[in-house]
Parts: sequence; C-alpha cells; structure tokens
Amino acid sequence: MTEQHSHRFERGTDGPKVIVVGVDGSDSSLRAAAYAAGLARRQHALLAVVYVQPMLAAGAALGVPVAETTDEIAEDLVAQIRDAAERLKGIFEVRWEFHTFRGDPYNGLVTAADELKADAVVVGASEQAGHRIVGSVAVRLVKAGRWPVTVVP
Repeated sequence: MTEQHSHRFERGTDGPKVIVVGVDGSDSSLRAAAYAAGLARRQHALLAVVYVQPMLAAGAALGVPVAETTDEIAEDLVAQIRDAAERLKGIFEVRWEFHTFRGDPYNGLVTAADELKADAVVVGASEQAGHRIVGSVAVRLVKAGRWPVTVVP
C-alpha cells in the first residue's frame, strides 16, 4: 500500500535557485546576461555568470598569448558586469557570481551547470553563420536535456 502525499504549490518558492548564463562578450551573450539577471531578480535566484576561456593547441595560437588574451576578456566582462550591477543598485538587487572555466563553450557550460548545480541555463543565440549547419552551443545544450535552456536572440 502506498501513501499519497498531496503537493501544494507555495507561491514564491518554486522556480530556479541557480541560473547559469554563458557570456563571451558578444552582443547576444550580453542580452542573455540581461535577461538572466531579470529572471534571477524575479525568482530571487543566484545568477552565475560563466565565461568559458578557450583552450587552443600551442600550434594554433601562432605565437599569440592566448591565455593572457582570454584573461583580459574575463577581466573586461567582470568589469562590465560590476558596472551594470552598480548602476542598478537600489533599483534591482541581484545576487551574482562570476566564474571562468576552460575548454570549448559547450563542455565548459555543461561543467559549469553541473558544478554550480544549475536549475536553468541561459545563452545567447549564436552569431556565427556556420552554427546553423553544425549546431550551436545552445542547440547542443537543449539536446543534452539536463536543464531548462533559454536561448536569447
């Protein structure tokens, strides 16, 4: 004999607690971050802003200091996010953290979402034409089927 438990909806307690948003400095990723911030504010969730630093083979870098360049991008993104958060202080309060992971964007976001125990993932739509053929990071995240994924145009 099994006992039935009634589950009652509690207003304001359902919804995501951790929202991961992938940013890379592109316009679509910054729109995704703005959308995710609004979602996090309304849900009283933690916004985990994730930048995945690309790892290139030594030969592919052609002498360009890739690690330094991606560190600069990460620092610039943190500065932009802090600036936006400061401008909105007192108007909108959003709890946020910034994380960097290394690797390709898809695997980096999967690792981030798993490690941060994401309830939802938000990404910008790909701005690269080739992704329409081989599949974008967003499509691959949706196909993984592990979290609700929102793709912001």
